Amino acid sequence: MKIALVHELLTMRGGAEKVAKVFADMFPDAPIYTLLYDEQKLGDWFPKERVRVSGLQTQWFPTPYALLPTPYRFNHHLYLKRFPAAVEAWDFSNFDLVISSSSAFVHGIITNGKPKHLSYVHSPARYLFDRTHDVLKRAEHGMFGPLRRRYLERTFHKLRIWDSEAADRPDRLIAASKEVQHRIELYWRRDSDVIYPSIDDFWLTTTPTPYPLPPLSSEALAKEDTPYFFLASTLVPYKRIDIAIEACNRLKLPLKIAGTGPDARRLKSIAGPTVEFCGYVPDAELKSLYSGAAALLFPGEEDFGLVPLESMACGTPVIAFRAGGPLETIVERKTGTFFNEPTADSLAQTLQNFRRENFDPAACRGRAEEFSRKRFEERIHNTIQSIMK
Repeated sequence: MKIALVHELLTMRGGAEKVAKVFADMFPDAPIYTLLYDEQKLGDWFPKERVRVSGLQTQWFPTPYALLPTPYRFNHHLYLKRFPAAVEAWDFSNFDLVISSSSAFVHGIITNGKPKHLSYVHSPARYLFDRTHDVLKRAEHGMFGPLRRRYLERTFHKLRIWDSEAADRPDRLIAASKEVQHRIELYWRRDSDVIYPSIDDFWLTTTPTPYPLPPLSSEALAKEDTPYFFLASTLVPYKRIDIAIEACNRLKLPLKIAGTGPDARRLKSIAGPTVEFCGYVPDAELKSLYSGAAALLFPGEEDFGLVPLESMACGTPVIAFRAGGPLETIVERKTGTFFNEPTADSLAQTLQNFRRENFDPAACRGRAEEFSRKRFEERIHNTIQSIMK
């Protein structure tokens, strides 16, 4: 059976890319189609030889594109209007099955029933639906804010029309969580099956590599040997990392943040002396940071969230906002707890009442083991067998 894989953007390492990597490992002979590809960041996960990049990156304006600075070259917001045409241009007629990993556009590839199309949906594009007003509000700031907002309003309207039509194209939809399943039904009026993303075997088998933890910048906290809280995330506004920073500033609690992203400058500007930015941390050292933390903070509203499972696999409980995917993975009072409002006040109150000793590392690890890669692969193979009958 000839299989092709499709993933939106191979420009950063996130939860969706981890799922795409599992698909790539499951089907090592399958080519991987994508809209934009950053070999420097993801070449080790997705070798250049396997990647088929859209004409958006290779044909439409090859010389100007190559000359663009990297931050602009891989800023997908600049190309939103062109993405639908780019995904529709791919020809999959020589394949038996296409598996798409979609967060916005690639569920809209054209197959016409031959080959079959199985779409794993991380979420319908959130900036087209439940986050539209937040995106527009952020866009309207600055001298050109009103123009930018009007441009996005027109663009989003056209994309919603395309999205509603494209949602009927896949032969079968798989939702990454019940939260995503609900959105698929709400926005696309389609049924879907839930198959949770898997945690990588690495988190359950290998020994952590010690991470060099520098002394806290606050001498008082260092003397008291206060355990730190931890946050691992791409630094983007919707992750609501600012909530965690403000809460830890207020309580003078040490917080270590691993990750990079476009919101780094703003977040560093509001961080107090007990907040440390670790930048990009390799998984081997990241595991040590998870293991040494009092708890992982997960303040955003996520579709699913693999980071809480990674933390639990290391025996560390999670403090998460009570919404979205974490409600399906965290067992309250056993593997973590929740704060109820997306505010620093609500998180600070939960942090004040949090006691690390109330959570059993073995229970945390046991919960993470329920989301094993073996279970994920079995369910995907069963779905493929069903769709190909």
